[in-house]
Amino acid sequence: QVQLVESGGGLVQPGGSLRLSCAASGFTFSTYPMNWYRQAPGKERELVASVNSAGGGTTYAVSVKGRFTMSRDNAKNTVYLQMNSLKPDDTAVYYCNARIWGAPYWGQGTQVTVSS
Repeated sequence: QVQLVESGGGLVQPGGSLRLSCAASGFTFSTYPMNWYRQAPGKERELVASVNSAGGGTTYAVSVKGRFTMSRDNAKNTVYLQMNSLKPDDTAVYYCNARIWGAPYWGQGTQVTVSS
């Protein structure tokens, strides 16, 4: 079955960096675009970044553009989200997502807290 397992979250000071990872299994990873979403307390889940199946094309939310970089390693069935210049507003649970045969799949999420 499809599994998405995120890791790499934690507590970081404003201006710091974190690198999230999402290990995928149960589907042909290299043929699907992948996404990172986040959900802050009391807010709707929002799309943060997407990468195409080959890894050559990425898109970002305006709020993170220039600070976050999404990438993938199809040999390792893993996507990454490098987050730099973190701000308190980036505090959220971050989720890995794939849409397979029209159905959305989610990981369990990883908490990112940006605070001094």
